[in-house]
Amino acid sequence: MRLQFWGATGEVTGSCALLEVGAHRLLVDCGLYQGGRKSEARNLEPFPFDPATLDAVVLTHAHIDHAGRLPQLVERGFRGTIHTHSAGKELARILLKDAAALAEKDAELYNRKRARQHLPPEAPLSTLAGAEAALGRMRGLAYDQVVQILPGVRLRLRDAGHILGAGIVELWLRAGTIERKLVFSGDLGHRGSLISPDPTPVEDADLVVMEATYGDRDHRPWEATWAELDEIFATANRLRGNILIPAFAVGRTQQLLYLLTRKYRDWGLDRWLLALDSPMAIATTRLYARHAGLLAADGRRLTPADFSPPGLLLSQTTQQSMKLNRLDGGALIIAGSGMCTGGRILHHFKHNLWRRNCQVVMVGYQAEGSLGHALINGATEIRLWGERIKVGATIHTVGGLSAHADQSGLLNWYRGFAGGPPVALVHGEAHAIGALANRLAGAARAVLQPARGDSLDLVAMHLEAAPRAPARGAGAQTH
Repeated sequence: MRLQFWGATGEVTGSCALLEVGAHRLLVDCGLYQGGRKSEARNLEPFPFDPATLDAVVLTHAHIDHAGRLPQLVERGFRGTIHTHSAGKELARILLKDAAALAEKDAELYNRKRARQHLPPEAPLSTLAGAEAALGRMRGLAYDQVVQILPGVRLRLRDAGHILGAGIVELWLRAGTIERKLVFSGDLGHRGSLISPDPTPVEDADLVVMEATYGDRDHRPWEATWAELDEIFATANRLRGNILIPAFAVGRTQQLLYLLTRKYRDWGLDRWLLALDSPMAIATTRLYARHAGLLAADGRRLTPADFSPPGLLLSQTTQQSMKLNRLDGGALIIAGSGMCTGGRILHHFKHNLWRRNCQVVMVGYQAEGSLGHALINGATEIRLWGERIKVGATIHTVGGLSAHADQSGLLNWYRGFAGGPPVALVHGEAHAIGALANRLAGAARAVLQPARGDSLDLVAMHLEAAPRAPARGAGAQTH
């Protein structure tokens, strides 16, 4: 009985863990690497295991950094079932097909350049056919439902409070006379979130695999976040430039729409053109509205009306998006991508970022290497499509809207376990994992910080380091 860590070790993307239980092998998540060309290039590498030997996958939620390599997995031989929440399955259909369409378009453009150099074409990272094949292998489950997914393996999903259909994974494992219970947090939501329930507490485990995205800090209190946004909108109303909000299509956009609906009069939004410029975010919002009964805020269940601020323009087509670029003021535009690594937000940057009356509001995590990370760290100039653009806009970082638990939230959730079970920290940059490990040291029997390829013997609960490739010069490569 063994657990291997193949992604999201010392970083926040590429979530992937391999479980061996008797003669059976299953994955928990199979995510895409994101955050810049160097990181994304790893998505082209072979899997460190043979997909054809896997019997099942458990998907915590539909975000691409957890689900994005599932099409590759199927294309390379996986023939088992992918278990996830039923709403998460619907959400995965939107995200995986969108990612595949973008990958095919990018490959087409790239291969035109290669053709002009008499080079052979390269295959896209993902295809619509691969996405459909992966989706065809998904099985939707309800929260709190216990199911046997393999001999010796039972599964239950609990509400993680992160995005629609996000699950905490409980796995009961049995091989011969050995029994173990593993709990994977997936991505845990922020307590008191605008539109999601708090993460479900779990009482028992032999091992907890827990995310540490914000393991080194607490978010600003909700009251301070409201005050910060009040000030931003007061400034924007005075300057009358455009407001640009790069936002993840899933979760963050729906939070923003709920907030704009709730604060419509307080922020004087009747004087603004409100635009959601993202076909994927529009489709996701409609899905959220259909499943509003799973969502909660202010002690009540949500309804579709909670995601519909008055006068909201849904910008679906390229032509509609281009019309927004002609506006030099009075527009609030929500567009992807959330880390400014692509999407329509880049076009809005080109037309607005140089303007001194423009306000850019960052409301999500910005991975190292992303354009969003550069902007929040004070970049004075960016390059888009070969053109240099000066940063004249004011860049605001509103961290309080995160859909991830902060350090206090992570600690609070872990303290729900009886007996302080061993915990393995993943899905966090090294400094965040280290800080959280220090806080957990007195509460957990063991705090593990696995590197890529490390293997945990689930009988002895002993972590075995993977062989490290030698670095250039002397010494070993660090992770």
